[in-house]
Amino acid sequence: MTDPESDSQLQLAQAAAAQLGGVEWSLDAEPVWEEAEPEPEADPSPITEVPEPPKLGNILPPENLPDPPGPMKILEAMLFVGGGPLTAEEACAVIRGLSHEEFRKLIEDLARKYRSQNRPYAVVPRDAGFELELKPRFRSLKDRLRAGPREIELTQPALDALSLIAYRQPVSKTELDALAGTDTAAPLRLLARLGLVAVQQRATSETGSGYGTTPKFLATFGLASLDDLPRLGEVTG
Repeated sequence: MTDPESDSQLQLAQAAAAQLGGVEWSLDAEPVWEEAEPEPEADPSPITEVPEPPKLGNILPPENLPDPPGPMKILEAMLFVGGGPLTAEEACAVIRGLSHEEFRKLIEDLARKYRSQNRPYAVVPRDAGFELELKPRFRSLKDRLRAGPREIELTQPALDALSLIAYRQPVSKTELDALAGTDTAAPLRLLARLGLVAVQQRATSETGSGYGTTPKFLATFGLASLDDLPRLGEVTG
């Protein structure tokens, strides 16, 4: 017995086939969906290292810098430099904002400081200004340090002995006495104290030592060497 529902479906199918003109059609059992291949990811940009911000220590001035000298220190340095009495006008031209009254007060404070510390020098007024000066009991030391043949007049016996030593060196005191015709002990002491002559060893040990001139002798008389001494024929009366 035929199923009426099946017959009607068959008739519909035959009618549809006749309508489409007998063209064969096929239908896949299951549709295939092709997924698109994922696009390759772009390479990440290289990470650029960001420099660290400068630390404060790199831009701030270094610590423990010495403080700039105060007005008194500057005045003290100007007094030590010397070159004439230091006046208020000169000091005020160097130290900005310093008045004449402040200059005098600083000078008084500096002089008081030297006195309290028993310094060998003192601030003294001179010619509308101030200078540093050695105290009287220390002035002889200054004279001794600066003393030299150009400041101390050599006696004639000392000059005679020095000339004989310069040309005959090294020469013993006995030989020098015989050449000078007198005792040369005092002139020798003076020349040795001034550093113009000194005891030198002779070339041979048999003859011992004698007096000779020093580098200070050459420098004092402007000689490069003993060869620069005037020759006997060059000496004029």
